[in-house]
Amino acid sequence: MRTNGTDGIPVSETSVSEIPSEIPSEIPVSETPVRVALVVGSNREGRFGTVVADWLLERIRSRDDIEADVVDVADVPLPTTLSPTPEATETLTRVTPLLSAADAFVVLTPEYNHSYPAALKNLIDWHYQEWRAKPVALASYGGLAGGLRAVEHLRQVFAELHAVTIRDTVSFHNAHGAFDDEGRPKDPSGPEAAAKVMLDQLVWWARALREAREKRPYSG
Repeated sequence: MRTNGTDGIPVSETSVSEIPSEIPSEIPVSETPVRVALVVGSNREGRFGTVVADWLLERIRSRDDIEADVVDVADVPLPTTLSPTPEATETLTRVTPLLSAADAFVVLTPEYNHSYPAALKNLIDWHYQEWRAKPVALASYGGLAGGLRAVEHLRQVFAELHAVTIRDTVSFHNAHGAFDDEGRPKDPSGPEAAAKVMLDQLVWWARALREAREKRPYSG
C-alpha cells in the first residue's frame, strides 16, 4: 500500500490493467447440460420407428442443454429368459453404461395390441438401478390412438422402477401419413411445439433430480 500525497488516504498499488474484467466462475452443476438416452423401442422388420426417432433426435440434439445418446432395441439382442449368458453379458457391456450415465430418458414406443413391444419391456427388465430417481419422457406413434395406450402402460412400469414420467408427450396419430417422403412431419407446428414442451419439462426434472441425487442418494 502507499498513501496519497495530499490527504494521506491509503491507495492500492494494483493498476487498473491488473484487475480482471471478469471473475471466472464454474457453471453450476444444476445448469450444465443433461445427458439424455433416447430409447428406440421397436425392433420390428420394416419398422416406422426410425423415421420418428430421427426426427426426435434432431429436436433433442438442437438444444444446448442436452447431450444425447441412442439405445436402439434392434441393436440389443438380449434373451427374454433374463439369464446372464455370455452373449447377454457382451450386449450389456455396451448398453448398460449408456443407461447408467443418463440423467434422463426419452422412450419412443409404437403401440402393438394396445400396449408396447416385448423388446422394449425386455430392455427395461434387464435393468433396475439405471432407471431409479430419473425422469422419463414418453413419445409414441401409431394409428388412431397414436400409441398413447402404450404410453399409459409404460407409466406404470416406470413407476415401479422408481422413475418419474413426464406429464407431456409427443404422439403421432396415423403416423405413416403424418410424415413426408423425407421423414419430416407434413404439419410440423404441432409436433414441434409438443416436443419443446416435453423436452423443457424433461430438462427441468433431470436437473432437479440430478442435484437431489448428488445431495442425498436415493434409497427408496
